[in-house]
Amino acid sequence: MRIELPSGTTAEVARPTGEPALGVVLLPDIMGLRPLFDALAARLAAQYGWMVVEPEPFPGRESEPVETRLATMGSYDHARHVADALAAADVLGVERVAVTGFCMGGMGVLRAAASGRFERAASFYGMVRLPADWSGGTDPLDELLAHPGSAERVLAIIGTADPYTPPGDVDALAAAGATVVRYEGAEHGFVHDPDRPTHRPDDAADAWQRVASWFSGH
Repeated sequence: MRIELPSGTTAEVARPTGEPALGVVLLPDIMGLRPLFDALAARLAAQYGWMVVEPEPFPGRESEPVETRLATMGSYDHARHVADALAAADVLGVERVAVTGFCMGGMGVLRAAASGRFERAASFYGMVRLPADWSGGTDPLDELLAHPGSAERVLAIIGTADPYTPPGDVDALAAAGATVVRYEGAEHGFVHDPDRPTHRPDDAADAWQRVASWFSGH
């Protein structure tokens, strides 16, 4: 079901059958809301009993191709991205709320974790530091470090062959207190899109099991 957040940003909501076990804000990748993520939200609601809300990362720019979005990342409004994640959490009306996301959305997860609003956070191959051509604003790692205890809420799912998460950045995230799970040889985007050539179904299944356990407090 599509809703509108107070900021005007469009979001998709997926509700489980019965009382939600957990509220989850799902931050999509750079391509934003689309059938792939709507289906993922519905699956998570059905499989885990979570109430899921996913806000569009480029409000008002939904029709832009990914090439245009990539070209404008240097001026991206990260503060609004986090603000929409917080507003999405409030929409859920659930006491316990976690946040997860992929790629650019995984980077947003790290920023959102620093807010203190979310009980747990799971970042799928989110950028720990801004890529050189995305420069603008603070690095996600710096935001976590500025709020002691925030990194301990983070589970980071990382592929060792992912150029967006270089080993030094991942080591720094782990040193800050995050729990990092590295999948040897996995490339960027190996979990969330089965149509990508980089998809690794066994690793994806394992990663989701880890996230579900993390969100349950284990």
